[in-house]
Amino acid sequence: MRVVMASDHAGFFLKETIKELVCRIGHEVNDVGTYSADESADYPDFSRKAADLIVSGEADRGILICGTGIGMSISANKTPGIYAALCFNEFMARMSRLHNASNVLVMGSRTMGMDVAAAVTEAWLAAEPEEGRHAARRAKIVALEESLKRGDDGNSGYDRVKVLEHPLIQHKMSIVRDKNTSVKDFRDLVQEIAGLMVYEISRNLQLEEISVETPICKTKAFSLAGKKLAVVPVLRAGLGMVEGILRLIPNAKVGHVGLYRNPETLLPVEYYCKLPNDISERDIFVVDPMLATGGSASVCISNIKRLGGVRVTLVSLIAAPEGIRKVLADHPEVNIFTAALDSGLNDHGYIVPGLGDAGDRLFGTK
Repeated sequence: MRVVMASDHAGFFLKETIKELVCRIGHEVNDVGTYSADESADYPDFSRKAADLIVSGEADRGILICGTGIGMSISANKTPGIYAALCFNEFMARMSRLHNASNVLVMGSRTMGMDVAAAVTEAWLAAEPEEGRHAARRAKIVALEESLKRGDDGNSGYDRVKVLEHPLIQHKMSIVRDKNTSVKDFRDLVQEIAGLMVYEISRNLQLEEISVETPICKTKAFSLAGKKLAVVPVLRAGLGMVEGILRLIPNAKVGHVGLYRNPETLLPVEYYCKLPNDISERDIFVVDPMLATGGSASVCISNIKRLGGVRVTLVSLIAAPEGIRKVLADHPEVNIFTAALDSGLNDHGYIVPGLGDAGDRLFGTK
């Protein structure tokens, strides 16, 4: 890991000690100053140097030190993309990574001893961000940051994103992620998760009172109030979710949108589109296991709108913040439901940690 370090004059000696520790653990350190405790140094100058290296991708994380840590923390967090956490103990350091994905650790040389600072540093370097509800909350922070950069009212649309945390969904997701899960089990689990997700999503469907006759007598009961539903998988991976949904909603009609991702540009290329004739009258579930760049899902929704579809909900097993931002930017009225919101995309456009290529794992083509 590439770690950039900086301090003012008050934090110089602690920085030197922690720098040795970080190097000993095996990380690459870039010290951007200050280089002496003898001359007064302004902490904003050095926090900015470190922050710029992180947001440019030249460093993975940063460690900043001043007398109390407060000045470094405030100044570092003025740079968009920096999430600096002022930590006084191991628990704070670990939680700042697990829950908040802090990319900068800040410590105060006058508020903690060398041994505590070393323990805090080791805990912070070792921890990795957790997914699920914590990823969803972090995404809202990113969206707020972006809205402030744009100068809008902060209505990022993330209130339309829901991570479904039902224990059965999360349990099955852990098996789906496992690279050792067989094709058959993977396929069965994707169907089960899709059914559970739509069960949760459809809890607000309207009902109407009807009369039925049991073997004993007549009684009132409830039926869906004429709701017309459609399921539109994004081919090919979306096919794996359809059967699980139809088991719960057998009368739903099924459309298909065929897209593949150009491996060089990562942009979606359409090759097929067939929707129910009455798509404009239906509530539509667009299903795609992986919401990665968001390009395919966005094009699919655009095609549905072009052919008259209005009420669209996107359902994915795993989403990346990049994909969510793309869909919300293109279709701000669409609700997005996912079983997991992961940390982001790698250089090949795959979700990390993700589960690999869902299509290949569904159909055994790799």
